[in-house]
Amino acid sequence: MIDLVEDTRSTPLFRLGAQPIALTAAVLFLLIAGVTSIAIWRAYNGSAPETDRVAASRQLQARTAQASEQLVEKTKGLEATQQESIDQLQVVQDQLQTVKRLLAAQQADTKRLSEQVASLNESIDGLRQSFASARATEAETPSVTRRKPARYRVHASSRKRSRG
Repeated sequence: MIDLVEDTRSTPLFRLGAQPIALTAAVLFLLIAGVTSIAIWRAYNGSAPETDRVAASRQLQARTAQASEQLVEKTKGLEATQQESIDQLQVVQDQLQTVKRLLAAQQADTKRLSEQVASLNESIDGLRQSFASARATEAETPSVTRRKPARYRVHASSRKRSRG
């Protein structure tokens, strides 16, 4: 059994574990070398990704704010345009109501005038018929005494006075 213990101590993992300070120093050296190389690479490129991200996020926020302001302005413009359209529509509706009232009044006047014209036509027809019937009765009855024109009557009356 003693041989087994000696074999396990002779494995390479146990040899490294026996010198933990050297292993820790090597890992620490690798970490410092990695961080240093990253710092040198960032210094060489001139910008750090974190600052780029911050700048990009600030630009994005600025663009978002600007887009929001534009949307607010456009919305206000649309509201103003919509209100103007509503006002114009109201004016047109008022004008339409006025036109309808005027048209109704004009139609009433036209109806009244057409009724008056119809009654006048009936009166004229009645006068024509009475005039025609009066002429017909005049034509049927001849006049017995015919009067002399006024010129002869005036001369005749002046002759009678001069004689008498």
